[in-house]
Amino acid sequence: VGQKLSERMGQAFVVDNRPGAGGVLATEQVAKATADGHTLLMGTIGGLTVSQHLLAKMPYDTLRDLAPITQAVSNTNIMVLHPSIPTKSVKEFIALAKNRPDALTYASSGNGTITHLSGELFKLMAGVKMTHVPYKGGAPALTALISGEVGLSFENALIVLPHIRAGKMRPIAVTGARRTQALSEVPTMDEAGLAGYRATGWYGLLAPVKTPTDVIARLHTEASQVLKSKDVVDKFATMGSEAVGNTPTEFAEFIRSEADKWGKVVRAAGMKPD
Repeated sequence: VGQKLSERMGQAFVVDNRPGAGGVLATEQVAKATADGHTLLMGTIGGLTVSQHLLAKMPYDTLRDLAPITQAVSNTNIMVLHPSIPTKSVKEFIALAKNRPDALTYASSGNGTITHLSGELFKLMAGVKMTHVPYKGGAPALTALISGEVGLSFENALIVLPHIRAGKMRPIAVTGARRTQALSEVPTMDEAGLAGYRATGWYGLLAPVKTPTDVIARLHTEASQVLKSKDVVDKFATMGSEAVGNTPTEFAEFIRSEADKWGKVVRAAGMKPD
């Protein structure tokens, strides 16, 4: 997206990765930056909606300190099982989990991540018990699933696709509203019998809240056009992601709804930060 914006607007867009605290460090930097349109945030579900429910004190308020421009992408995950779990559908898995309470374990890339949230939402909606096993990142969580150290996980489609094809894990449902192009044969949770389940990671473009409205409007116009271009749409689709490009108002409302939804899950599950 940065490369395309640079081409369209005739100036450099420098991507400055600032990892840490589930996206909070990067988000704080932009929230406190000069509001001149030259410092933007590609924010995440963690830094924008989840962390406020996990941390005792936040250094910013998402919609008070940041101006939404557009949601960039939505990332669908896949519910995948180790081959040792003898179920081939969501309904079969739920039945197994109810017969074996607390016997099943699921991996995540850390407390409060979308892989953790996906599992907790599944537990709440399906009425089952599973033991969460957090790892320090996605790579060790994936290794644990492949080895059989844990029984299942909710992972990005692009990451698990080679392992699914190699028979090292079995996909039974996608976590978004639509099937993913990368694994079109795998049903959604709705189709698999767990109606209303949605758990997607996402990224979105924001600026400091006092950025001039005409600058926000220009950035929205350019970014939304980038996200509608066929090559960008196709590129994201191969990664198991869907380009969005909605309006600032729609993105703001989406952020509010996600914060409310995941706040309820965090409280119900008694989640704590690492």
